[in-house]
Amino acid sequence: MKTSVLKKLQTRTVVVLTAGQMLSGFGLGSTLSIGALLAAELSGSAAWSGSAATFSTLGAATWAIPLARLAYARGRRVALALGAGLAISGAALVITAAGLKLFPLLLVALFLLGAGSATGLQARFAATDLPTNKSRARDLSIVVWATTVGAVAGPNMFGPGESAGIALGLPHLTGPFLFTIVAQLAATTVFWFGLRPDPLLTAKGLTAETIGLPRKKLSIGSAFRTLWSHPVAAYAVVSIALSHMVMVSVMSMTPVHMQTHGASLVLVGFTISVHIAGMYAFSPIFGWLADRFGKIRTVIVGQVIFLAALSFAGFGSEDQNFVLLGLFLLGLGWSASTVSASALLSVSLPEDQRTNVQGLSDALMNLSGAFGGAVAGSILASLAFRGLNAMALIPVILIVLFSGVTRLRSQKQRHRSVSRNR
Repeated sequence: MKTSVLKKLQTRTVVVLTAGQMLSGFGLGSTLSIGALLAAELSGSAAWSGSAATFSTLGAATWAIPLARLAYARGRRVALALGAGLAISGAALVITAAGLKLFPLLLVALFLLGAGSATGLQARFAATDLPTNKSRARDLSIVVWATTVGAVAGPNMFGPGESAGIALGLPHLTGPFLFTIVAQLAATTVFWFGLRPDPLLTAKGLTAETIGLPRKKLSIGSAFRTLWSHPVAAYAVVSIALSHMVMVSVMSMTPVHMQTHGASLVLVGFTISVHIAGMYAFSPIFGWLADRFGKIRTVIVGQVIFLAALSFAGFGSEDQNFVLLGLFLLGLGWSASTVSASALLSVSLPEDQRTNVQGLSDALMNLSGAFGGAVAGSILASLAFRGLNAMALIPVILIVLFSGVTRLRSQKQRHRSVSRNR
């Protein structure tokens, strides 16, 4: 296939993925916060409100691997459309659970909604499937940036969604899930009809033509074996997972800390919105940095930003302005680390195991976030918000150390290859 044709296909793919991400993010933007309210209402206890995020995150982790395998077998188009379809069934089941007042059914629904998050994570990797040029990090970052629209606009649809639900006679708090269904239907349509030809199937065809690559069986075991034999890819997976753990652990406890210190719900909501903007709005900048100056270096930049974020939020924990600045920088650090490490993962894997390892990476990312959110509450209760930020430095230090080791290994491998070619 000609280079010009590949470039046109890549441009089309990025546009389609960006449109799909905007729609799917819009549909899921407010569901977690409303899901927490529904969980408390249906269970009869505020203690269960956190189960919404827990089951949604576990769903995202669980669906990541089978959706990745489906992508390898049938293409990104089928996998992304199916993931959005599962999210639609989850949203519909939320409305059903609220109508029947069945808390266990709500948890199942939230688990299915997690497929929407898994789809969004896979979409960023779909932007790197085609072997077009060296701007994979930039293309990936544009798809990540598209999430900004839904993430910021979604929570503002709570009021209109509830009004629509009341007009249609739906149960309390379920109206916004109508928007989720409509948005996911639109995203499914975009993925299904827009990703033709399919970028992953096209890339597989090109590889098979050039080297006659045999098809290998995909499994979790083969994904781990691939990471063991490709240390740079293993570094990328660890960086993604630990960076997500840092972000979730601090972010999830910030509203609790702020309300304890007298902050209004408006200020809490504004702080989280600024944090989300930091996560997504500046991702193209970090994509450009990763392509221009190196992906491992950009991961290290992300850890430096994390250090600044944890310092401001920790030492300035009694000042709402410092907490706000810290949360914004926390989002920036996550963006730099996730965009660059995700691009590094895509370029450091063999084609026949790429989607398999990507699925494992997304699963580990979500599990790490769930673990970080789970232990953050206990740390906050024991060591306060300053102590939580201090403890969050541990994964940051581990990533920096791993970065140094990985760069040294990469340099040694380059020297060896140069020596062999002489």
